[in-house]
Amino acid sequence: MTTSNVSVTAARMGHTGVHYEIFVRAFADSNGDSIGDLNGVTANLDYLKDLGVAAIWLMPVNPSPSYHKYDVVDYYGIDPEYGTLEDFKRLVQEAHRRGIKVIMDFVINHTSRQHPWFLEACKGPDNPYWDWYVWMTPKQIKDLNIATREITADSQEKNPWHKVPKSAYDERYYALFWSGMPDLNYDNPNVRREIYKAGKYWLGEIGVDGFRLDAARHIYPDWEEPKNHAFWEEFRQEMESVKPDVYLIGEVWTRPERIAPYFRGLHANFNFDLQLALVEIIRNEADTESIIPYLNDVHAAFSNVNPQFIDALILSNHDQERIGSSLNGNIDHLKVGANLLMTLPGNPYMYYGEEIGMLGPKPDEYIREPFIWDIGKNDRQRARWRKARYSTSRTVRPLTRQKKDPNSLYHHYRRFIHFRNQHPVLNDNLSRLEHAGIRQDGIVSFIRCSNGQRLLVVQNLTGKAIDVVFSPTEAELNTIIFQTIEGTSLADGILRLPAYGCALLEA
Repeated sequence: MTTSNVSVTAARMGHTGVHYEIFVRAFADSNGDSIGDLNGVTANLDYLKDLGVAAIWLMPVNPSPSYHKYDVVDYYGIDPEYGTLEDFKRLVQEAHRRGIKVIMDFVINHTSRQHPWFLEACKGPDNPYWDWYVWMTPKQIKDLNIATREITADSQEKNPWHKVPKSAYDERYYALFWSGMPDLNYDNPNVRREIYKAGKYWLGEIGVDGFRLDAARHIYPDWEEPKNHAFWEEFRQEMESVKPDVYLIGEVWTRPERIAPYFRGLHANFNFDLQLALVEIIRNEADTESIIPYLNDVHAAFSNVNPQFIDALILSNHDQERIGSSLNGNIDHLKVGANLLMTLPGNPYMYYGEEIGMLGPKPDEYIREPFIWDIGKNDRQRARWRKARYSTSRTVRPLTRQKKDPNSLYHHYRRFIHFRNQHPVLNDNLSRLEHAGIRQDGIVSFIRCSNGQRLLVVQNLTGKAIDVVFSPTEAELNTIIFQTIEGTSLADGILRLPAYGCALLEA
């Protein structure tokens, strides 16, 4: 078995390791007010370190009038529900002490309508902050034919133009997501200057390692989307001026050829279409989506723009139905999902609670239910910010119970992550994909390549054992180095793979 003591923090951020998304409100409560907080995250950094994650992505922590905090009123503060700036500094320091990087959700497409900038802008066209937002008269909107928009995967808003109540002027402001989130005007150099200043503050003075960029495709309105690409290049240059190794990951949900230009400025982008495809093939126990040819096409589009692209992989996140609910809580299927997340080329992101099989369909509040640490009253750090409907200790085994069961989903994740962290090909998030010659129903197979090394991944999607016949393409990859289920064997070019089993092989 060829392995290497590859540290998840030795390479540039995002190039190695597994990342973990946290909704602070729902993760862990440290002070008994039932709301998850920054100190609750800090108190569980050892858990995350033991799980094997290399970085945590914190959903928004800035002051905000909403529970999710995606409408910011102060780009320099911490929401009092979550703690203080000193609490945040301590979280960053303690994470770094454990070799864990910290990614901050930076929401700069829009502000809250309660942000001081917008409150000033609403006073009228003569106010110096008016041009910090996007305004048009009804005639201008009609002439450009932009009064309505088609619903997209990342915004359900059909009518993005809104009138300020009781205003004397006729202009409407543009708010892509809803009236409470007015879009900033990035043609205004004052806006850029202030946002760059805020970003540099968190990177330079506070010490965060990077940003997840919310609504990265919508910095400019839909009809001016090409301007986004140049903006992100400039944003990256500005951030690198204070932190040369800053990591920037974008939320860009569209076709691959339209995602590709964003890699000029952003290091990584989430692959939402892959997530949907993974759910289908796992649920159907068949590669109905031809997932490897699909990924080859996607990666070719990305590579044409930036050969160093990072494909960020997810099974679910804070905006999508939890993978646990998508797969009806089927633990075998959830383990297959974990296998594919950890082996497909790219940077895996886990959504908090995914490792214990948490559930949650739409609407969003149910996707963001509290993490289940223990049973009932024993769970003293559970963030009971809302009563859980889907993820309860009756429907999902708490972490404490799963830790005692070596066959639990938690241990499946932990074991795979630790192996991944130590393997030079698996842990290379920039390693590329190569077709395997295996063509059998119920099997997904591919080869990962990095620095001259090749690693074969074979996944049984079905509930029956399969004898997998090797082709000349992978004939030399005949040593099993990892198996998720005991009983995997290889003899005479035939791999015996148990139900739902995954095997990794190399020369």
